[in-house]
Amino acid sequence: MIKDTLPAVEGAMSVPRWRSLLFVPAHVPRFVETAHERGADGVILDLEDSVPQDQKREVRRELADSVAKVSRRGASVLVRVNRGLRALAADLDAAVIAGVDALVLPKTDSAEWVIEIANAVSELERERNLPPGRIRFLAQIETPGALQRLAAIASAHPRMVAMALGPEDFSAAVGGAPEFDLLLAPNLSVLFAARAAGLLPLGFIGSIGEFSDTEKLREVATHARRLGFAGALAIHPTQVAIFNEAFSPSAQELEWAHRVVAAEDDATTRGLSAFSLDGKMVDPPVVRRAREILALASNN
Repeated sequence: MIKDTLPAVEGAMSVPRWRSLLFVPAHVPRFVETAHERGADGVILDLEDSVPQDQKREVRRELADSVAKVSRRGASVLVRVNRGLRALAADLDAAVIAGVDALVLPKTDSAEWVIEIANAVSELERERNLPPGRIRFLAQIETPGALQRLAAIASAHPRMVAMALGPEDFSAAVGGAPEFDLLLAPNLSVLFAARAAGLLPLGFIGSIGEFSDTEKLREVATHARRLGFAGALAIHPTQVAIFNEAFSPSAQELEWAHRVVAAEDDATTRGLSAFSLDGKMVDPPVVRRAREILALASNN
């Protein structure tokens, strides 16, 4: 399969700031109506697992209205499509519309699959006079076989913007429970592949279904950010504020970053590329980390 090429679209290829992406079952009107009030950086209108089979057709018909509702306060709008070919074709026909920022691709297991979907989306964009390349892809990694092809998946197409491990589906696929020991290695594999390709790594080491223990969730989310993850997918509104906080720089981090940058400016005037701060050596990678923290804060 030949990868289609995309002309440049102003702003289309920038990396979004997605600390929290809230799943919303697209067939439940009250959830759709209130999604914009939850404070999530993005809302995922789910057409897949959460929607009963006999309601999917109606949900597709209402999708344009749902997109307009969930985006009322500026959140990114994502749509999770189905995996089967017939359902996927119907989903793409409904979802490739103005206002949709990204598609969530479940059970992504190969670069070829990503390219097939990308070609279909490009065709629909052309037919509908939509900006080419604006709709991005978030790939969910949910099978052990996909782990062997992460680098190819991450770099499969310019539409790729993020990857996340699906902890529940992945654990079921390997016959295990979604616990730390099982999920650490695959999550780190997704993290490394995403970072190498310039994508957003999303997730944390644990079950996405554990939302009642907020303190535990805050701990695992904070740990995920220390590992290098940029945000996480939420299945309940209570998770949103926790993720927004955990994946944002703390006051202490900001104070440290400001001091590092100020000290670096002073060192540069003295012709130094490395210097000492609080008894620790600061070299270019440390300065880069400090500037990244400040950039994150400015985007919140």
